[in-house]
This record gives sequence, C-alpha cells and structure tokens, in this order.
Amino acid sequence: MVVTRLRDLKNIGPRTESWLYAIEVHSLDDLERLGAVEVYRRLREHFPDRVSLNALYALQGAILNLHWNALPPDMKAELRQQAEDLSSS
Repeated sequence: MVVTRLRDLKNIGPRTESWLYAIEVHSLDDLERLGAVEVYRRLREHFPDRVSLNALYALQGAILNLHWNALPPDMKAELRQQAEDLSSS
C-alpha cells in the first residue's frame, strides 16, 4: 500500500501540514476518509483565528489533486455553504 504524504499534495504547505498533524491527519488516506469539510471543522476548532475558508478549498483541492483556485465555482459554492452550515450549528 502506497501512502501519500501530506507534503506531496497540492495546496499543503508546511504550516497546513503541521496543523493537519495536530488533528491526527497524516496522509491523503486520512484526508479522504474524513472529507474536506470534517477536516476543516476540526481545524477551525483547534485554530479558530487562523483557518479561513480558503483552507477548505485547499483541502478539497488536495483530495482532487487540483490547485484550490481551480475548483469549479459550483463546488466552491457548495463547500462555502457547508462551512456556513457548520458555523450555524
């Protein structure tokens, strides 16, 4: 089994990698298993003043192997709505 390290993913720099390790996300498999929205929720809990909506786009882009700003507009809108739903619950 090949494990894709976080540092090998698009959009995941050293700072984001350290944040992901802090919430026990260590590989692409972990990220895919939890999903971008759940990982974003956990990051917001641990780093509330540091994590922006762009982090959610970056996480989804990492899963899809796309740069975050290459995500289709409808996907970004859906992710933004899911993030807003998290904030209101």
